[in-house]
Amino acid sequence: MIHRRLLIASAILFSTFSIHAQTLVFQAKPMGSKTWGYVGIKGEFIIPAEYEKCYEFSSNGLAIIYDAKIRQHYFINLKNEKQQTEQPDFKIKDGFGFNASTFHNDLLLVKVGAKWGYMNASGKMAIPANYDDGNDFNGGFAAVKKGSQFVILDTKGKETEIKIPAMDVRDFSEGLAPIRTMDKKFGFVNTKGELVVPSQFESVGYFSAGLAWAKTADKKLGYIDQTGKWIIEPQFEAGKEFDAKSGLARVKQGEKWTYVNKKGEIVNISDSESLGDFSEGLAEGKKGALKGFYDNKGQWIIKPQFEDVRSFQNGYAAAKLNGKWGLIDKTGKWIVEAKFDAIKDVTLVK
Repeated sequence: MIHRRLLIASAILFSTFSIHAQTLVFQAKPMGSKTWGYVGIKGEFIIPAEYEKCYEFSSNGLAIIYDAKIRQHYFINLKNEKQQTEQPDFKIKDGFGFNASTFHNDLLLVKVGAKWGYMNASGKMAIPANYDDGNDFNGGFAAVKKGSQFVILDTKGKETEIKIPAMDVRDFSEGLAPIRTMDKKFGFVNTKGELVVPSQFESVGYFSAGLAWAKTADKKLGYIDQTGKWIIEPQFEAGKEFDAKSGLARVKQGEKWTYVNKKGEIVNISDSESLGDFSEGLAEGKKGALKGFYDNKGQWIIKPQFEDVRSFQNGYAAAKLNGKWGLIDKTGKWIVEAKFDAIKDVTLVK
């Protein structure tokens, strides 16, 4: 009995420690400032706003900084300490939108010279820069280009040949990656490099909640499962990925946007003047000049009251009021008051 109580007490202590060991942090720009810093969930800067260009913290506790004066990237930790890297002169892929570059599966895609490889959290080149192009890791795998061929890497750098010539291979999602074969059609490969969904589509999305959108030659969009079977027949002009929590995806019928569930049933939301993508079970909506969030039944969970909002990430969303940005929870309560010129999404550092 005593032994059992000790085990329970240890489990509770471990659980409590795990919760407190996690840190929620987001990038923010003070009013009138041109530089960014990092803010904790209590709303105070934990790293001063001294960076012109920086990226979100990864779960491993590192963020990427770009110093325009020396034209170099480097890492900082939550104490704002600069971390040494094996290759000090590396570049990252900087896509469109917020927070394009970060660690995935504890590996960061970097360019050293003319080639791409992967750096780990210790600043070491865990996978040497031997590749002509690369993608982020997801689920332990990434597709890279080696000469004119594509191969799949695991996190140890082991290569698996893709067994069909390809023009492009994209990120993995739920164990499958979109592939564009030499006939310019799209299908999907698995982590063994096998073509498991034949290349027969004009374009495809990523698998989410077991389904991916795909477009036919006549430009109609539907949703397929991981065998390539149509679960929702092609009938839409455009579509987005499914949100696992709400069970809905945003689709375009003619000139009108609406939603579809995984049974192929149309779900109309009538009480909003605009329809956003669902994230963590809620979607951005608008009435007049104000924005809020509704659920998959169209009920306003957070009534329209903000000048602007961003999608929920890790349980929180950025919201704008009186020209300033703050952070709200899923009840609409201010967790961090609106006082910043700009903020970005909340990330969870473990």
